[in-house]
Amino acid sequence: MSQQSLNEEKLQKGLSERHIQMISLGGAIGVGLFYGSATTIKMAGPAISLSYLIGGIIIFFIMRALGEMAVAEPVSGSFSAYANKYVGPFAGYLTGWTYWFMWVVVGMAEITAVGHYINYWFPSVPTWVSALGALLLMTAVNLINVKAFGEFEFWFALIKVVTIIGMIIAGLLMIFFGFGNGGQPIGFDNLWAHGGFMPNGITGILFSLVMVMFSFGGVELIGITAGEAKDPQKSIPNAINKVIWRILIFYVGALSVIMILYPWNEVGENGSPFVLVYDKIGIPAAATIINFVVLSAALSAFNSGLFSTGRMLYNLSLQNNAPKIFSKLSKSGTPNIGILFSSFLLLIAVFLNYIVPEKVFTYISAVATVAVITSWTIILITQLKFRKAKTKQEVDQLTFKLPFAPYSAYISLAFLAFVVVMMGFIDGVNIALVVAPVWFGILFMGYKMRKPAGTESRKSIG
Repeated sequence: MSQQSLNEEKLQKGLSERHIQMISLGGAIGVGLFYGSATTIKMAGPAISLSYLIGGIIIFFIMRALGEMAVAEPVSGSFSAYANKYVGPFAGYLTGWTYWFMWVVVGMAEITAVGHYINYWFPSVPTWVSALGALLLMTAVNLINVKAFGEFEFWFALIKVVTIIGMIIAGLLMIFFGFGNGGQPIGFDNLWAHGGFMPNGITGILFSLVMVMFSFGGVELIGITAGEAKDPQKSIPNAINKVIWRILIFYVGALSVIMILYPWNEVGENGSPFVLVYDKIGIPAAATIINFVVLSAALSAFNSGLFSTGRMLYNLSLQNNAPKIFSKLSKSGTPNIGILFSSFLLLIAVFLNYIVPEKVFTYISAVATVAVITSWTIILITQLKFRKAKTKQEVDQLTFKLPFAPYSAYISLAFLAFVVVMMGFIDGVNIALVVAPVWFGILFMGYKMRKPAGTESRKSIG
C-alpha cells in the first residue's frame, strides 16, 4: 500500500451529502454576491442578471467537466491529482498551489468584507481588528473534526440561503402586490427608467464578467470534499447538477429582484444591496438583521476556503509537491498544519486592511480572479486529456459526462481567455496581470527545486 493510501485512510469519511451541498454553497455564495455585487451593478446596471446568467452557464460546463473525472476516479486530490496524471507533474503542481493561493486571497477578501459589515454597527472599529477576529475564530473552527466542521458549515450556510429566498419572496410580493409599499405594486420601471436595461451598453456587461466570475469562485469545492465524503459517487453528481439552479435562484433571481426594487445607480451608495432591499421593505431592524446575515455569509465562505487550503496542502504533500509536514494529521483527522500555515499567511490581509483599507477588496478580488481562472482552465484542459486517454467504449461507459463535449470545453476555455483580456482594461483589476506571471515564475522555480518524486505521484490515482 502506498504512503498516499495510508494517509488517505486517516481522513475521516464524515461528510454527508447535505454537508457537501452546503459546503459548496457556502464557498460560492459569499462576499462576491453580498458585497461585490454593488461593483458589478455599477458596471452593467439592470443587465447584471444577464452577466450572471452567461457566467453561470460557463461555470456549469466547468463543474460538469470536473464531475466527469471525479465520478470516474474519486480521489481527495481532485483536479490537482487529475492534472498530475493526465497533463503532467508540473500541471498538478501548478494547479494545487494556485488553488491554495486562490483560497488564501479569497480568504483575505472575505475577512475584508467582515470588517466592512462590523463597521455598520461600530464605525470606530478599524477593519483590521475585525479581520483579525474573524481569522482567529474560523481557524479554531477548522481545527475540529471534519464532521463537526460540516455540521457548523451546514447551519452557517443555511442562514444565507433562507435569507436570499426570503428576500426574493418578499421582493416579488412588493413588485406584484405592493407588500410593504402601501399596497401599491412597485412594478418593473426601475429596469429601464434610469438609462435603460443596459445603461452602459454591451461594454458594461463585458467588463462586469470579470467580477461575476470572481463571485463564482468556490463552486469547485465539491471536488475537494471527495476524500472525506461518505458516498462520493452519489453526492458529487447531485451537488454538481444543482449548480445551475443555485446560480439561477441565488444570483440571477436575487439580483433581478434588487434591480426591480431599487434604482441601479443608487445601489452600493449606502452599503450592501441586500441591506438596502430589506430596509426598503420596511421591516423593523431589517437592516441590522440582514447585516448580520451577510456577515455570517462572509464567515461561511471564509470557513469553506480555509477547509480547502488545508486539504489542498495535504494532497500536495502526498504527491511530494509540498513539504511532508503538511501530510501530518491531528488526532481528530484534520490537516492542522496546513490549516495553521494558511491562517498565518492570512495575516497579510489584516495588514492590508491596516494600510490600504479602501483599496484592499479590489486588489484582492483581481488576484483571486486570475487564480481561480487558472484552476478552471486546467480543469477543462485536463478533461480534454482525460477523454483522449480513454477508448471510445470507456467514454461511452462514463456515468456522468460533460454535455456537448468537447465543444463546451473549448467554448469555456475561450470565454475564460476573454475574461483575462478584459481584466487588462479595468483600473485596479489589471494589477492581477502583473502579479500572475510573478506567481507562476515562483511556482516554476519551486517545482524545479523540489525533491524529485519519481513516478509514484503519477500512479497514485491510476
